Amino acid sequence: MKVGVPKEIKAHEYRVGLTPGAVREYAAAGHRVMIETSAGAGIGATDDDYRAAGATILDSAGEIFASSEMIVKVKEPQPSEWSQLRESQILFTYLHLAPDPEQAKELLKSGCTAIAYETVTDAHGGLPLLAPMSEVAGRLAIEAAGSALKRSAGGRGLLIGGVPGVQPARIVVIGGGVVGTHAARMAAGLGAEVTIIDCSIPRLRELDELFEGRVRTRFSTIDAMEEEVFAADVVIGAVLVPGASAPKLVRRSMLSAMGKGAVLVDVAIDQGGCFETSHPTTHADPTYEVDGVIHYCVANMPGAVPLTSSQALNNATLPFGLALANKGFSAVLENPHLRAGLNVHRGRLTYKAVADSLGLPFSPIEQAAA
Repeated sequence: MKVGVPKEIKAHEYRVGLTPGAVREYAAAGHRVMIETSAGAGIGATDDDYRAAGATILDSAGEIFASSEMIVKVKEPQPSEWSQLRESQILFTYLHLAPDPEQAKELLKSGCTAIAYETVTDAHGGLPLLAPMSEVAGRLAIEAAGSALKRSAGGRGLLIGGVPGVQPARIVVIGGGVVGTHAARMAAGLGAEVTIIDCSIPRLRELDELFEGRVRTRFSTIDAMEEEVFAADVVIGAVLVPGASAPKLVRRSMLSAMGKGAVLVDVAIDQGGCFETSHPTTHADPTYEVDGVIHYCVANMPGAVPLTSSQALNNATLPFGLALANKGFSAVLENPHLRAGLNVHRGRLTYKAVADSLGLPFSPIEQAAA
């Protein structure tokens, strides 16, 4: 198969769809890989590195899209890329369609087959292609919170871990999944007072055992949410409903009770955000203030550490990408985990949570593939 990797063009996105090591695996399997020139610059990979791995270097994204049967990216296609997709072409990347009706409309219009990293599953019911970036984002969330808490950034002027004799920051993590667990791990490691709120009692038991009393856990109720958020210096939004828009768990009316200089970090912003006052920001301008509360809502947080992120992402995506390259759309029909990743096929939405979020018709894969 002809596999193409364009350079990422989302603001301050430095990751790359395939590392040279991954290209070598595709080439060894007999596939032709085409890389847009300088696509790997963000991770320090030169065109010569890609050539040595077996890739062909092309001068423009237009050439990549025109000559490839499968496009492998990191972030969702941007407006200038929508019109370059075509019927029978496979797009393999993060999509986050639920809060993005315009992108969904254009993917449907293109007729392409779009498989979303964030909804591919594994045998354990997990999301293996989302997990590595969730790990990175969860850890970065605490770094972002620490920066936003500084007085120079508009925050309260708190050091997350405090110092002897001075109380540390109080950090509340909403959601005990991959993002929340890694955020809590980082925060507790720095000495913060950490609480995780989740709606699953079994998961809260697991977290209690994992952290051995170093992190408090609370079952999610309206009372618990208000008590913890109102008393927090930092709230990390780490809620995920696979494929669907994130629920709004912190309302604007709650911000005034938090106090000036508190910080919200919305890691769920790719799925629309779990704070009512959230809107996407970029690494160039990551924060804004609403009612005295600092919001950090960067939509591609792992892009800040592209070398770590690209390697972790490629480790996870490689087996699935090779399956698609080896068998094309047949791989989706044969593999239940790739089937779960299929969001768009031949002008139809094939992931129910996305269709429901967008208010558009849902087509089961059997109907879409007929």
